[in-house]
Amino acid sequence: MRDFDALPSPLRTWLSQAALPWSAGSARRIWLKARARGLTPEETLVILNRVEARTLAHDVHLSVFKRNIHT
Repeated sequence: MRDFDALPSPLRTWLSQAALPWSAGSARRIWLKARARGLTPEETLVILNRVEARTLAHDVHLSVFKRNIHT
């Protein structure tokens, strides 16, 4: 919980609304990398949304693929 509490406020808010169960460390790595590239907090949240959407799309693809194999 201490790791979560140490995150920037916009990132904590984003995590509380995320579709996936992100770890504080994973979210912090993406946050720090984007901020080091000079992105604003808002732009960094867009990056996080894209990463999450890509992960969700990948998970859906895998579940469809697995379902087709077993039918």
